[in-house]
Amino acid sequence: MTHFLANGRNDDDQRHSRSGRAARAATLITRLQAMQRQINAKHFAVLRLNSKGMGAVRKMTCVLDNWGISSEANAHDLITVYGEELTAHLDTSLLPVLWNGSGEHQAAEMSEFGHFGHRLKGRKLPYSGIAFPVRLGAQGNGYVVFAGSYVDATTEQVVDLHGRSCTIMTDLLAADEKRMVQAETLSDREIACLQMAGDGHISEEIAERMGLSVHTVNAYLGAATTKLDSVNRIQAIAKAIRLGYIS
Repeated sequence: MTHFLANGRNDDDQRHSRSGRAARAATLITRLQAMQRQINAKHFAVLRLNSKGMGAVRKMTCVLDNWGISSEANAHDLITVYGEELTAHLDTSLLPVLWNGSGEHQAAEMSEFGHFGHRLKGRKLPYSGIAFPVRLGAQGNGYVVFAGSYVDATTEQVVDLHGRSCTIMTDLLAADEKRMVQAETLSDREIACLQMAGDGHISEEIAERMGLSVHTVNAYLGAATTKLDSVNRIQAIAKAIRLGYIS
C-alpha cells in the first residue's frame, strides 16, 4: 500500500512538473511575441550554441521558435546559410546582426543604430532579420532572432530588445539546468538516432544505416523527444547536445 501511494505521488509530481514546464514555455513564447511586435517582425527564433570545442566543432541549434509548420526548414536554412558567421561573430562581438531577405522590399534596418550593427552579406534567405547575440559563459550562448519582411528598430528598441534577449536566454539556461537533473535517461538506440538526425540525416537514411524500419527510427526519435521534454526533433537535438548525449 505504501509503495502504491509513493508511485501515485511520483505520477502527480511528474504531471505537475510537465504542467509547470509547459507554463514556463508559454510564458517565454508570449514574451518573445511581444518583443517581435515592437519591430514589426513576423517570427522569432532562439538559437543556442553548444559548449563543446571551438570553431567548426560547435553547433548552432534552434531551441524555440514560432515558425509553425515551416519550423524545421527555416531553422535549417538559417543555420546552414549563416551559422558559421553567427558563431564567429558571437566569439568576438555582442553587436546586433542584420541581414536582408531575397524578396522585394525584404530589409532589416536599425535606422539610428545601423553603423553599430554587423551586416551579413548577400540576400540568401527569403526573409530579413535582426539577431541579438547573448553570451552567458560556458553555456547559454546564442541569439534571439526576429524575422520578417521589413524589420526596423530604433536605438531605444535595440537596447531594450537586447536586454530582454539576455533575460530570455538566462531563463532558458536556468530551465535547462533543472532538466539536466530530471531528464529521463536515453537509450543507446535513441542516442544513435538523435546523433544521425543532428548530423543532417533524414529518417529514411537513419533507418538504412541502422538496419531498422523508418517507423522504428521515428519511434526512437519520438521517444527521445518526449524524454527531453521537447516540442519537436530540432529542439530535442539541441537539448541532447547541451546535456552531453550527442555532439
